[in-house]
Amino acid sequence: IGVGLVGFGLFFLLFGILLYFDSVLLAFGNLLFLSGLLFIIGFRRTFTFFFQRSKLKGTSFFFGGLIVVLMRWPILGMLLEGYGFISLFR
Repeated sequence: IGVGLVGFGLFFLLFGILLYFDSVLLAFGNLLFLSGLLFIIGFRRTFTFFFQRSKLKGTSFFFGGLIVVLMRWPILGMLLEGYGFISLFR
């Protein structure tokens, strides 16, 4: 289930970018990606991964970008999410 949710999340993210940053598809893709991550590694590990002291900057940018996308500013939100993603997984 988790791998399917992550796959659909990435599909909707790519499709949202291809359709000129459609905010609904991007928001749906983000939510599916995060829920798939919860299913794959579990709630506790996901929480400890995102909220480590050394990764708080990346986490704040990632979730801040998610909130900005949900508020219908998709380009700015995806830029914030991209920086947060790079900062988290570096």
